[in-house]
Amino acid sequence: MSRTASSPTAHVVPGSPHDEARPTSPITEPEAPAKERTGPFRSLRVRNYRLYFSGQLISLTGTWAQRVAQDWLVLQLTNSGTALGVVTALQFLPSLLLSMYGGALADRGNKRRLLLMTQTGMGLVALLLGLLDVSGHVQLWHVFVLAGALGVISSIDTPIRQSFVVEMVGPADLPNAVALNSTAFNLARILGPAVAGIVISAVGTGWAFIGNATSTMAVLLGLTLMRTAELFPSKPVDRAPGQYRDALRYVRARSDLVLPMLLVFIIGTFGMNYQITIALMAKQVFLRGADSFGLLSTSLAVGATLGALAATFRRRRPTRFFLICASIAFGVTEIAASVMPSFDLTALMLVPAGLAMITFAQSCNATVQLGVEPTMRGRVMGLYLICFLGGTPLGAPIVGWLASVVGPRWGMLGGGVISLVSALVLGVWLGRQRHVTVSDLLARGRLRFGEAHRGLGAV
Repeated sequence: MSRTASSPTAHVVPGSPHDEARPTSPITEPEAPAKERTGPFRSLRVRNYRLYFSGQLISLTGTWAQRVAQDWLVLQLTNSGTALGVVTALQFLPSLLLSMYGGALADRGNKRRLLLMTQTGMGLVALLLGLLDVSGHVQLWHVFVLAGALGVISSIDTPIRQSFVVEMVGPADLPNAVALNSTAFNLARILGPAVAGIVISAVGTGWAFIGNATSTMAVLLGLTLMRTAELFPSKPVDRAPGQYRDALRYVRARSDLVLPMLLVFIIGTFGMNYQITIALMAKQVFLRGADSFGLLSTSLAVGATLGALAATFRRRRPTRFFLICASIAFGVTEIAASVMPSFDLTALMLVPAGLAMITFAQSCNATVQLGVEPTMRGRVMGLYLICFLGGTPLGAPIVGWLASVVGPRWGMLGGGVISLVSALVLGVWLGRQRHVTVSDLLARGRLRFGEAHRGLGAV
């Protein structure tokens, strides 16, 4: 079987009569027996991907648990929403500078070897912070410095991980593997805080950091045990001047890539700050401890799990109209969660909020991954991650400051309002460009949303 991706093709995405023919996925799925192409977890039949997926799910869960423990530690040291926003900004600021570089490394080099190095570095940073905390010597500046160091390594690691997926499963199972890979990332983003809440309540924040350091062993073991002869490596790109500009021009010419990147930048900057807003709500609004913080995160995890499992049934690339409607759903559910009058109602409302968040994030990721040339994937994913994570250094301090000055609820409420208004504005603009009314947009969005989640009854 060939180990190279097939050439780009163009086809019409089903939708309104105004949907034009355009290239939507440069990876053409080759014909395969039906039994090899059905089922929501079919990519897990590939041994290399199975090792990767299980290791990454454990490691990423540890990473997000560390981020929550880090936020809780900052609150313990300062009780300041502003300081919480600063440490979050320090952690994500490197994404603005280094994600494209990490993507270029992925396009040029051996992704598996690169991941072995980056994952080792992340584990060492977590171990150092954990030892400082457990020994009682941790200070705020330690947290700032190590959060920045973790952000540097993570900004290089993430685009490499994103672009490594196709090399494990090949083009036939790429749509399913993209969904599963995105599911692992986003599910870990929700499950990690729940785990952190339990660990912090039982033994303290320091052991959450040490636990994350230990979790990196899972991914290192998985990468080591892979059979390299069964990988589908893309042709390496030679180092040459202008490669970043080439990627920018490539994306700028593709409106189907620009829209998800714009949406994740706005919503990622102002709306997807649950690690800050939930911590502040638990501690300052409901006067609860880390266990209640973990419970709120678990509520998000319930909805996120449903959305993540449903996404594995998707067999085609999400449309731009579906992205708009997923963005609207995200904004509405975040607003609703922010105004619930009691702890129990807030926890209940975070279930649909988690589902909307995963649906939005996974759909944007799949839209980009399934619509990019193999030789451009690393750099384009690096640019996507700049949009997805790079706005956090701007949004996190704003959300933290707003919560400190006006009240914790306003951090979450403000993010939801900005997300909703932005989605509506972009939806109206897109409808005018495509000669589609708002009612047509919402009707089609409901249809696509139902199709994407039709597998929930079977889960």
